[in-house]
Amino acid sequence: MKTIALLITLDTKDQEAGFLVDEITKLGKSPLLMDIGVVGEPGITADISREEIAEEGGKPLSELLRNPTRDEAAPVMVKGCIAILNRKIAAGEVDAVLGLGGTQGTSTCCEIMQALPYGFPKIMVSTIAAGDMSGFVGIKDITMMFSVSDILRLNPFTRKILANAAAAACGMADVEEKFLMRKGEKPLIGMTNLGVLTRGAIEAINYIEEKGYEVIVFHAVGSGGRAMEQMMREGIIGAVFDYAMGEIADDVWHVLRAGGPDRLTAAGKLGIPQVLCPGGAEHLGILVAEHKVPEEWKDHKQVFHSPVIFVPRLNAEEMIRVADDILRRLQYTRNKAYFMFPLKGVGRYSIPGGVLNDPEADKAFFDHLRSKLPENIEIVEMETHAEDPAFVRKAVDLLIGLIENQDK
Repeated sequence: MKTIALLITLDTKDQEAGFLVDEITKLGKSPLLMDIGVVGEPGITADISREEIAEEGGKPLSELLRNPTRDEAAPVMVKGCIAILNRKIAAGEVDAVLGLGGTQGTSTCCEIMQALPYGFPKIMVSTIAAGDMSGFVGIKDITMMFSVSDILRLNPFTRKILANAAAAACGMADVEEKFLMRKGEKPLIGMTNLGVLTRGAIEAINYIEEKGYEVIVFHAVGSGGRAMEQMMREGIIGAVFDYAMGEIADDVWHVLRAGGPDRLTAAGKLGIPQVLCPGGAEHLGILVAEHKVPEEWKDHKQVFHSPVIFVPRLNAEEMIRVADDILRRLQYTRNKAYFMFPLKGVGRYSIPGGVLNDPEADKAFFDHLRSKLPENIEIVEMETHAEDPAFVRKAVDLLIGLIENQDK
């Protein structure tokens, strides 16, 4: 029988918890009720008590209750739930997790869910799910479900919402498709992409598959690159064609596609085979009011990627800033890698005749990288643009060469 873990504070949401337990049981599954509350008396008996969770989190509940604060209690309960759930998931004892909460409950449940494996079903029924959920979802595959009304006692509407959530969790638990990577298999290749590189990305996918490998592509808009690198850390991705580096450029200016301080470091630290290309690093993506050009960028070449995404071309001095940030991140690369230089443009906007074409800025960028890249990162220069099939196929050939030499 499949088991659905329920993350609920049982002092305030006991009625809802009892309803979910009944719905899951009626659907032929086994509920595992976990009490993530701290203060207040549980209104229903948990399968895994708050005392057990707190103990697993490193601090007895009695100690948390001496002077209870959310700042002290939440990390303990999160840590305890993560430990219990990951242990049960590894043992095949839990098949999906369903959380329920408002602002605090959503924060707690989602932090727990972010620590669970990719592919494992995670559903969060939340009163705040109609807003910006990026901070709650992070880079994990959490399904957010808007409760519409507050989650305070049952009524005909909340019963329907909760019944839908229970059915969704049970349905996900029944899915037979598994996400497993076995030792000895060819590594899954991770690849980044941007809209200005999509033709080249499709060429790369097809060629990678021709070579007998599978590839997972990430939209390099901040969350995409971070997710790819987390999958490297978790052993899911074993090689990378980092085709798009717009996340680095945007991180320098702290704008839309910013990849964060650790982007472009994971493969190097882990010794994973990698081929690099600075695709899309010659421009920024800035979220603006519709067709509104920010004052500080009016003297730059520019285009609108969409009515609300403004794209300014970086000049030579600014491109050197991007190059320096790339170099800082690549200092962690300990094995051999390749850095591809598409000398005729790093994206569709900057090819000859393109709206953001600037050969002088491109030259300054490539010259700076050429003079300072570590010796173990070999430069491959081609008189093509980044989407040229010959360029893309060369990159794939080099990556597969690294993979196969690593296995010898």
